Amino acid sequence: MVGGGLTSFIGPVHRMAAGIDGQIELVCGAFSIDPVESIETGKSLFLDPKRVYKTYPEMFEKEKNLPPDQRIDFVSIVTPNHVHYAPAKMALESGFHVVIEKPIAFSVDEAKSLKKLVDKTGLILALTHTYTGYPMVKEARNFVKSGKLGKVRKVFVEYPQGWLSKALEKTGNMQASWRTDPKQSGMGGAIGDIGTHAANLAEYITDSTISEVCTMLNAVVPGRMLDDDSSMLVKFDTGATGILLATQVAAGEENNLSIRVFGEKGGIEWRQEEPNSLVVKWLDKPKEILRAGWSYLSDDAKAFIRVPAGHPEGYLEAFANIYRAFTKAMRDYKPGKKINPEKYDFPGVDHGVHGMTFVSTVVKSATSNKKWVRIK
Repeated sequence: MVGGGLTSFIGPVHRMAAGIDGQIELVCGAFSIDPVESIETGKSLFLDPKRVYKTYPEMFEKEKNLPPDQRIDFVSIVTPNHVHYAPAKMALESGFHVVIEKPIAFSVDEAKSLKKLVDKTGLILALTHTYTGYPMVKEARNFVKSGKLGKVRKVFVEYPQGWLSKALEKTGNMQASWRTDPKQSGMGGAIGDIGTHAANLAEYITDSTISEVCTMLNAVVPGRMLDDDSSMLVKFDTGATGILLATQVAAGEENNLSIRVFGEKGGIEWRQEEPNSLVVKWLDKPKEILRAGWSYLSDDAKAFIRVPAGHPEGYLEAFANIYRAFTKAMRDYKPGKKINPEKYDFPGVDHGVHGMTFVSTVVKSATSNKKWVRIK
């Protein structure tokens, strides 16, 4: 692992998720830019002190020189956005597979550079767009792909949070500080942090791509350098249209990611705060509520369910589903053999490049006089 030290939020989440299925063991790490914190983190995780490193270059150099049956298989990168590209590049160049937090990089150019490396090496890169890991999201995708809803016409997706309604970045809150700093977060604030999740969820469920946007970005809290609120009209390459909202100043909201997709025959609705349910609304018959764990679900959903109906599965399990799909791909990996993430159902490097292009285009749209801006 790179990042994920004692003060990290997302590092422990990755460690818990990776361990759920008993297929992955954490054996080493460079856990912080502060060498002391990295060493202390390694101690708290009971790792071999010889494999707790002060820097990630040291880690990759020493690990790649270990015998093949002793060195790491892959690295999980859980740093702030501006420290995604360099360790990912070094890992791939050292012959290691990669799991990386979104966004994949700090810029479109960095994202494209990583794609070139993945294509050149044939190594596997997984991007943790967590919400596609939920079983009922996979059921929603199956409804669209199987044609049960008919042709998709309309998509509404929103991600309201309220935690940045105040200027927490001025109070020493580390999570707020780097997310609102363009030097660490990148060109997008709320749109880069949670808007990309909303866009990815909409594209995943509808099996399509957002092709054009008409955007408004706001920095609501005085003095904030990046957007904390966004709304946009979107067009999909299939002809469907929709609305995407992503805000971090909806006071009182937690992580209320939700989506509604409407086709010719009916619609579906899913909420992250009630993840085991999928509401199906039909044009000419009563609505249904499908629940995780039941035999009537598609094989796509059942493949990622661990417990019987009525036993809640949530955020950690969705995260774990990406790790599980990634490890299946790793077991099938052979040098020179191209691994397609779509086959294993986890987000890959192409999703990372598209995500960065999406953010770049949204920012461009918000500052443009043009009504619509195409995502190239």
